[in-house]
Amino acid sequence: MTSKWSTITLNEIVEHQKGFAFKSKDYVESGTPVVRVSNFTQNSIDTSDLKFVNDEIAVKNKTVTLLESDVVIATVGSWPTNPASVVGKTIRVPHSVDGSLLNQNAVRLRVKNKSLSDQTFLYYLLKSQDFADYIVSTAQGSASQASITLKDIYGYELQYPNEFEREIIGNHLASIDKKISNNQQTNQTLEEMAQAIFKSWFVDFDPVKAKMNGELPEGMDAATASLFPEKLVESELGLIPEGWGVGTLSNVAKYCSARTNIDTITLENYISTENMLAEKKGVTVASKLPTAKTVAAYKSGDILVSNIRPYFKKIWLAEGSGGRSNDVLGFESVSKNTDSYLMNLLYQDTFFEYMTRTSKGAKMPRGDKTAIMNWEMAVPPVELREAFSAIVDKFYQLIPQNRAQNASLESLRDTLLPKLLSGEIELETK
Repeated sequence: MTSKWSTITLNEIVEHQKGFAFKSKDYVESGTPVVRVSNFTQNSIDTSDLKFVNDEIAVKNKTVTLLESDVVIATVGSWPTNPASVVGKTIRVPHSVDGSLLNQNAVRLRVKNKSLSDQTFLYYLLKSQDFADYIVSTAQGSASQASITLKDIYGYELQYPNEFEREIIGNHLASIDKKISNNQQTNQTLEEMAQAIFKSWFVDFDPVKAKMNGELPEGMDAATASLFPEKLVESELGLIPEGWGVGTLSNVAKYCSARTNIDTITLENYISTENMLAEKKGVTVASKLPTAKTVAAYKSGDILVSNIRPYFKKIWLAEGSGGRSNDVLGFESVSKNTDSYLMNLLYQDTFFEYMTRTSKGAKMPRGDKTAIMNWEMAVPPVELREAFSAIVDKFYQLIPQNRAQNASLESLRDTLLPKLLSGEIELETK
């Protein structure tokens, strides 16, 4: 097949626009989003920490506007030893930031022929290991920072399939990414459902209020409803359901104390604050292992929370067993069958705000372990914590299944990508 493909350089099919160096003094609370290289994820853009500029500045810099499906390359970054910020990182602009503006140290690429299918092909072409290796080979810089030029990017040589083959290749790979995206959205929805139920039961006391009005709590069976009282009473925490205690986190949780030998630890099951993701997004694979003979251990159902800079809100419900660094706190329930309750309790912003408020140290604050266990709360009966967990446990069983399926899909995509781009896999073109 490749004998029919032409050999071209990237500059023959794309046009570019470099990002603009927006000034920090121009950032405002709301307005037109500005996408920085630090917002890049592995394949897309994290919208949780965008900056904004007003309409006047946005109009003045409309040439750096990003549209959905634009391909963007980081022109400044690290060397491959730090893959999270590697130079040449390539992402595709999602619908959520359509119309945003591109900051400096990145370049926007669009195909000259304006074809959406060719834009998709371009994205996967530049996600290939061949392009990544090429970019690193052309990069220059210091030991800690690398940079590439537009000339480097444009000089990339490739085998260019015909129009129909480009569309087929892009569609094959995009269909896999669509399934991955659907699974990720499903997991996010499951987590949001768990938090919504938790807030309704244990923060807003909706079932109690319903019973006070003579109603059956919405969407709840009679057995579960019977676990809630019919009255709110005054307490030092304000109004709480009758029969609930005023206590602290230590009434429902304790710190994990188990340790494990280093020979049981791998990059896949070692958790440090470095490979925990901010904003409650779980964990990723570790980049290095400790040298100590033993490390703190965790098991399925434990809740791990980064104790450094708690305002980053790093939390994970453990799946399987492994080890953790001393800067990652391990929590376990004091009562059986209440892990999901404890996870959602610690997942709340109010918990991380309390951790931050009572932390010690200015430059790198650490949570105070004693203060953490003294976090005041209304303590529901263990039967209610068990009932909540029985419902939400089903969600947390589906989440790792979807994540495992995504790992298989990502492996399939990454295996197919070079084979499709090289023509090693023959495509049906009729």
